[in-house]
Amino acid sequence: MPIKIQSGLPAYKVLESENIFVMTNERAESQNIRPLKILILNLMPTKIETETQLLRLLGNTPIQVDIELLQTATHISKNTPQEHLTKFYKTFDEVRDDYFDGMIITGAPVELLPYEEVDYWSELCEIMEWSVHNVYSTFHICWGAQAAMYYHYGIQKYVLPEKLSGVYVHRIKDIFHPLMRGFDDKILIPHSRYTGIHRADILQHDDLEILASSSLAGTAIVANKNGRQFFVFGHAEYDRNTLAGEYFRDCNKGIKPALPYNYFPGNDPRALPQLTWRSYATILYSNWLNYFVYQQTPFDVKEIRSFK
Repeated sequence: MPIKIQSGLPAYKVLESENIFVMTNERAESQNIRPLKILILNLMPTKIETETQLLRLLGNTPIQVDIELLQTATHISKNTPQEHLTKFYKTFDEVRDDYFDGMIITGAPVELLPYEEVDYWSELCEIMEWSVHNVYSTFHICWGAQAAMYYHYGIQKYVLPEKLSGVYVHRIKDIFHPLMRGFDDKILIPHSRYTGIHRADILQHDDLEILASSSLAGTAIVANKNGRQFFVFGHAEYDRNTLAGEYFRDCNKGIKPALPYNYFPGNDPRALPQLTWRSYATILYSNWLNYFVYQQTPFDVKEIRSFK
């Protein structure tokens, strides 16, 4: 089944060219089914690129998904045209009275700032609190996962000795967990961040479970045992060239970054990176949609308020 998006969204033509089933609002309105309502809070500066990455994964399931894009009202994006945001995005005031089966909160390039110094931190806290009552299952990515850990559990981040960038091998800790179904014992996930979360701090909370971790990249996937919150500290959604783009961007800024780990063939930045993690990303998002959104959300989504 398809994802339902606005026909003018740039991701529409990209995904259609990849034979991913997308449906316009006009066509969807003629069908008599209840699609899953998924809200994406896109905090990334490259919003159009991130939209396409996430929609590609959400559209590769047998479940019809109705997508709503959300931006913060307290931050002005410098990298996305305002006309794009005005046409395709809503603000929190426009959705605060709605209910959603699932929500994705992306990462953001603000890791080295204290949380309280991020200009939209108060708004993000309000959205994260709202998600507990108005969203059945929320999927947090990278800095979004760290921010949610801090807000919901008081778990602090720490600064890494150097930027963690590359494609890392992770071992599955619970092969029987529904989010991990279909995975091999080891999976690949890209990471791109300056900060991390201590494993010991996570283990102090009985309602949290570590599902995947890496000897080099640390904890990668954490679940709330009730299935309503997931925290992924990497970027499974990244495209083939996303890490390369970040690497060359930093080189051009004079930052002199290390080569992304396990990424460029032969560690040659002129070589085309191999896409080695896409199948794992597809399974991850499909499992979340199927086991923790589609199968558990009440048909009347407003009943979410009765869940704890």
